[in-house]
Amino acid sequence: MIFDQNKDPLKLFWNDDCVEVFVDEDNSGGLHQFNNNAFDYHIALDGNVVDLAADKAPHLYNKNLHCVRVTEGNTSIWEMAIKMFDSQFTTANNAPALTLYNGKKIGFALAYCDNDGSTVRENFIGSVFVPGEDKDQAWINADIFGTLILTDGSL
Repeated sequence: MIFDQNKDPLKLFWNDDCVEVFVDEDNSGGLHQFNNNAFDYHIALDGNVVDLAADKAPHLYNKNLHCVRVTEGNTSIWEMAIKMFDSQFTTANNAPALTLYNGKKIGFALAYCDNDGSTVRENFIGSVFVPGEDKDQAWINADIFGTLILTDGSL
C-alpha cells in the first residue's frame, strides 16, 4: 500500500511514502542540510519535489527533477530525469542546469520512505550503508553518498 496523508507538499513530506534522491553534483561530500552543496529531493506520490533551502524552509524543486510513477498491483516504477546544479544554485537565481560529460563523478544515493498508514513513516530503506547508530544522515551529510561515474555507454 502506498500512503499520502499530507496533501500540502511542504508539510511533513518525509512522513509520506516517497522516494528520496540524494545528489552531490561535484561529489565533494560535506554538509548540505541548509545549502546546495548537495540536494535531498523528496519525490511525493503526486510528483511534487521538495528539499530544504538556505532559509531553513521546505521549497518545491519541481523544475529540477521530473518524475513519472506507474503502479500496477503492488509494484510501482519511478522514472526520473534529474537536472544537475552546482552549489551556487538558489531557489531565486534560476541558474541553468550543468552540462554532464563522460567521466563526471556525482555523489548519489536513493532511499524510500515507507508509511503504511500511521502518522509517521515506519521504514527508511536506503541504497548505501550508514555506519554508526544514527542512520538518518543523508539529508544532512553528503559524505555518505555513493559515487556515480558517468560513461558514454561504450564500456
